[in-house]
Amino acid sequence: MGFTLEIGSPAPDFELPGVDGKTYSLSNFAEARALLIVFACNHCPFVIGSEERMKAIYEDYFPKGLAMIEINSNETDNHPTDSFEHMIERAKEKGFKFPYVRDEIQDVARAYGALRTPHFFLFDADRRLRYTGRMDDNPRNPGSETTRELCDAIEAVLAGRRPAVEKTNPIGCNVKWKNRDPHWMPPEACDLV
Repeated sequence: MGFTLEIGSPAPDFELPGVDGKTYSLSNFAEARALLIVFACNHCPFVIGSEERMKAIYEDYFPKGLAMIEINSNETDNHPTDSFEHMIERAKEKGFKFPYVRDEIQDVARAYGALRTPHFFLFDADRRLRYTGRMDDNPRNPGSETTRELCDAIEAVLAGRRPAVEKTNPIGCNVKWKNRDPHWMPPEACDLV
């Protein structure tokens, strides 16, 4: 078994504080036909380059049954702009309409096998993983992307179909793990395809 969840795996539950003062778990999204979990942060240029597209995905697909939550698992000793206080500021500044939550002890990032920021995990109505990886082939430079794997997967899952592409390698900065070199990855972490 690899580090990252396999296609068909159930979504691991969590209980994490949101920037809006609420606590979130899978039960908050029980009515959604699909759930998109995004491991992200405040400082990564790949996340920053993807934020407007993430907001657009939420706006486009929420009315069709998609729920979305963004999780920041980065350590903050060496990356202080990823602190909860800065997350509150970022969500307000960017106008996030989806929950943005903090995984302070990084258990959720390990349970999902988050490799990079951003790393997308799309679950169906039964909360089985149907897609994991990148949003598209150019997260850092809006308008330069030539693929749309995440949107294609969302459309397939909402239509009750299996996505044509189920796994891609996420593109971005690696998750910043506590007490590790900023470029460290867990030894069992590997490319998805």
